[in-house]
Amino acid sequence: MRIQVLAVVGTLAIGVSGLSQSSKTISGFVSDSQCGATHSSASDSATKCVKGCLKHGGEPVVVSDGKVYHLKGKTDAVREFAGQDVTVKGTIDGDTLTVEWVAAKS
Repeated sequence: MRIQVLAVVGTLAIGVSGLSQSSKTISGFVSDSQCGATHSSASDSATKCVKGCLKHGGEPVVVSDGKVYHLKGKTDAVREFAGQDVTVKGTIDGDTLTVEWVAAKS
């Protein structure tokens, strides 16, 4: 009985800690998983490279302040901004950004 109670309490604690993540808005550059932070700002050559890597199987990533965020959530929306500066809203857990929305940086 005591083990079951501890298991339930542990599960509840893990569930509650997941709820504490709040949405954040960051600015960054849409690169790809192959090049990562090699491309961290928009230029014709960076955009061409990122789009080529995405076409050949790379996944979109967001580079912000030198950190590469791997994406979950609305990754197709981010892919549309390949090679561009963006503003992204989502939750961050380590190097993973769960995307809620993305827009071109104005």
